[in-house]
Amino acid sequence: MKTWIGLSLGFVSALVVNWAYSREHDAAAKLPKLSPGQPIESGKILVRNRPWLIAFSAETLGWLVYVAALRLAPIALVQAVSASGIAVLAWLSVAGDPRRLGPRERFAVIAALVGLALLGLSLVGTTPSDHPPHVAGAVVWLAASAGGAAALILLHLRLARAVSLGLATGILFACGDILAKLVVYGGWWLLALVPLIASYGTGTSVLQSAFQHGSALTAAGIATMATNALPIAAGFVLFGQERPHGAAGVLQIAAFACVVGSATALGRPDADSASR
Repeated sequence: MKTWIGLSLGFVSALVVNWAYSREHDAAAKLPKLSPGQPIESGKILVRNRPWLIAFSAETLGWLVYVAALRLAPIALVQAVSASGIAVLAWLSVAGDPRRLGPRERFAVIAALVGLALLGLSLVGTTPSDHPPHVAGAVVWLAASAGGAAALILLHLRLARAVSLGLATGILFACGDILAKLVVYGGWWLLALVPLIASYGTGTSVLQSAFQHGSALTAAGIATMATNALPIAAGFVLFGQERPHGAAGVLQIAAFACVVGSATALGRPDADSASR
């Protein structure tokens, strides 16, 4: 029962956070140019904008619900549910009328719903759990992720700017999610609060810049894909979550593939959707 409550909270959190992303995009698109290299100046511009501040407050509330979910369920499962949030939000945004979605968006919504169903089936009769990781392993994982995010921000790669910044955002938010899981263990793990704040703070700033270079679905979709894929992997590599045996294990892998694929598909919206 505890796991199911945690997953329900994770789903609510995903809906709130992704709604906030869309509102932040609308607000950031109208602001002066924001630069990830000038976080203080960019932060001042953002907090002075009331619509953006309201959206960010909603995002913060959604994150607090997410932390509550992490206390009740393993991080890989919570992230799988969270990954479906952006697709379900896309479906809700058109009042449940799939004809108003592009082909790729319809695929993403269906994949997300199928993934949620498969995840639920994989948990029947099981008691999933995870445990605190080794400190050295956590440090190496987080340092490598932070280095990758920094390279995407600072280097001029062949990726579109909205894509590179969205991916950097996703990696930073993934670091924050992993650190949030460490914090809920208490004790010395509470020291993770410092890099947690830095990860989320930097990621938020980079995301607003990504919003100014592309659509909300492109920036937030790619960010969501990385945000969920990396912690799902960390759940098994760092936190020692065991995959169910037999058919349940196959269903769970298929569920992870569906929800991450859904977020990836929404990261590349159809041309007609982009024009809308």
